Amino acid sequence: MPSQVIVNADDFGLSAHTNAVILHAFQAGLISSATAMANMPAFAAACTLAQQPALKGRVGLHFNLTYGRPLSRAILAEPRFCTPHGEFDLRLKQRTLRLSRRERAAVAQELEAQWKHCLDHGLMPSHLDSHQHVHNIWPVGEVVARFARSQGVPIRLARNIGHNIGPLKRLFKTLLNRRLHQLCGVTADHVCTPADVRAGLAPAHGVLEVVAHPSALGSQDFGDAYLARGESLKALIEQRLGDRPRVSYTSLVQRAPVV
Repeated sequence: MPSQVIVNADDFGLSAHTNAVILHAFQAGLISSATAMANMPAFAAACTLAQQPALKGRVGLHFNLTYGRPLSRAILAEPRFCTPHGEFDLRLKQRTLRLSRRERAAVAQELEAQWKHCLDHGLMPSHLDSHQHVHNIWPVGEVVARFARSQGVPIRLARNIGHNIGPLKRLFKTLLNRRLHQLCGVTADHVCTPADVRAGLAPAHGVLEVVAHPSALGSQDFGDAYLARGESLKALIEQRLGDRPRVSYTSLVQRAPVV
């Protein structure tokens, strides 16, 4: 079993309903971390909720390049990122290895704008990940990892546990994760979904992040987008990982060696 577990809920700030489910999951002790979408309608409310004791210091930035409108201007002129109407429409393939200098600068500006939007709302992000895993696109990941290091926060690795990761994909993820860790310096050791936990794939050591998208399942229970309809995320985590300490990314920064 892993030494520590981070159960992170993505999409905080997406809607009032999502905020309510994530708040409840924190209060129930199911999740230990979340990441907020800075350009979504319920973001300001999420930042207010993030000041509650159960959440404080445990909410990161869910960097978004695929949904809604950007918070910066330069990226609006990039056709591989935005529509002419000013909405995100990412047209990069997952295996894209190069961005133009202008595209890189635009991605960096948008990341800085979303980060600043957090700070302006009283939220100091605990770490960085991304909506629909856009930082798993190599050149985007490099921008995000460098920025994370400049802010002294960890970054999520690409998912590296799962039966559906074939040899070529595993090689790519291994190289990408090595690069993300090299550039940022602080990461968890393993990343998986609740479905991977159900499959018995939790690692034997290290820090594991379980990427969750919790949903309400009755008054005191939670499902998840990665699980079958009606299946309990709460029961799964308790059965498979219940004896492992549940931590946030902040604890990884605290234990990181000084260099």
